Amino acid sequence: VQLQASGGGLVQPGGSLRLSCATSGILFSRKSMAWYRQAPGKQRMAVATITSANNTDYANSLKGRFTISRDNAKNTVYLQMNSLKPEDTAVYFCNSIPWVAWGQGTLVTVSS
Repeated sequence: VQLQASGGGLVQPGGSLRLSCATSGILFSRKSMAWYRQAPGKQRMAVATITSANNTDYANSLKGRFTISRDNAKNTVYLQMNSLKPEDTAVYFCNSIPWVAWGQGTLVTVSS
């Protein structure tokens, strides 16, 4: 099983980023997937989820700014992040539901 998140970087407040998470070793099209983030000194929290039927859900504080999507042909889940704020700074991870082994996350830094 491999979960490889990418697309992070340094962005100014108000900017956008699109994260990708390429997966292998799971029956991706049948899995619900989720994005999580872990800010410095804080616990990992769920950001967004998407079911195999493309139903989505978001952390209340992020609704309207983040969009999760998936491409079953590429075994990849995405997170479009708009209107980024400094408090969005964190390492972002993806995982299936239920979890498998965590992969390497991607660091998002929102700063001017």
